[in-house]
Amino acid sequence: MTQCFAVSLFFCTFAPMIRYYIAIIAALFISVQTTYAKDEFSPLEQQQISIETPGLFSKSSAFQIDFTNMDASQYSFPLPVGKAEASSPGTIEIETKKGDAVKAMFDGTVRLSRHNPNYGNVVVVRHTNGLETVYAFNAQNLVKSGDRVKAGQTLAIVGERPLLFSIMVDGNRINPSTIIDVKSHNLRKQILTFSKEAGKVTVKAKYTPQQLQERAEKAQTMSLDSNDPFKGNNVYRLNLDLIKNWHYPLDGSHVISGYGGKRRNHSGVDIKNGPGTKVYAAFDGKVVQSGVFSGYGKCITIRHAFGLETRYSHNSKNLVNVGDMVKAGQVIAIVGRTGRATTEHVHFETRIAGKAFNPEYVFDNNKNQLHHGTLQFKKNGGVTRLK
Repeated sequence: MTQCFAVSLFFCTFAPMIRYYIAIIAALFISVQTTYAKDEFSPLEQQQISIETPGLFSKSSAFQIDFTNMDASQYSFPLPVGKAEASSPGTIEIETKKGDAVKAMFDGTVRLSRHNPNYGNVVVVRHTNGLETVYAFNAQNLVKSGDRVKAGQTLAIVGERPLLFSIMVDGNRINPSTIIDVKSHNLRKQILTFSKEAGKVTVKAKYTPQQLQERAEKAQTMSLDSNDPFKGNNVYRLNLDLIKNWHYPLDGSHVISGYGGKRRNHSGVDIKNGPGTKVYAAFDGKVVQSGVFSGYGKCITIRHAFGLETRYSHNSKNLVNVGDMVKAGQVIAIVGRTGRATTEHVHFETRIAGKAFNPEYVFDNNKNQLHHGTLQFKKNGGVTRLK
């Protein structure tokens, strides 16, 4: 009886204090979750489209957004019935009929809603996840600064011009295709890390094993009739870890002439082995060229599902024909010295959208092995290896 009375007395005495601290903790949690979606903004924030988000990188140089578990109620494409195409770097144009409703992509707070000399009527929404979305060239804005909005809520009305849409992080525009599939309008199910260094924001994607498998299966169904993997975008990324079937073009070989060079501007690498050695297809694909081709001599070009083309030349004999489907490791030719060649070897090229790039990005020529990691290609040329 005495113990029960003591417990009852304790709760009667301290319950108000416990409830008070629980309320404080809950308030702090809510404030953390909504740091970037406040109700009031400075005059500059309400006027300037590209501006830093206060506190976004104050505690760390990077933050993550997990899109893998986001349901349909938490995301909306800005114009669900519109046709979207990449425009200038970091923006997409979405074309639909006049009078259609422009939708908020995620939950957030309207930071800016005004007429801009360059972008017409424009709305900028700051989201709780740290992103900002920009909706420009509206006929009429239907929200004002400080308004809280939900994903899918109408922000504006489309005018004569297509909607110009972009996504920003800390005032930096990022490629919308990193977050959404422009063609299907779907949100990419992934975890993104946003990092800031020297004033610039970079984005890195992290996929689950299941997502990697789905991407690999999608890549394998890509049409082999076109060698343009950009599909209207300015950047294309190729994850070499998704390529399961591969074979180095020439066994037991070494490079005798590398890529590039000021004098030769060599478009591939020359791989040396003895005469009569077998030449192998580097990856699964479709033969799109087989025959004598200018200085290449007897040459074979294979188009692969993930956007690559590979070329093998100076062969003494081609063993495949145009239209043949080949597997990685299949013998496609015999080493020779046809065309402009002074010794038996294979001139091996890798190409994206018809443009040659250094095969060393794909293969470690010293070890005759496929590299790991992701390659990023720019439509106007250039390739980099992402960490």
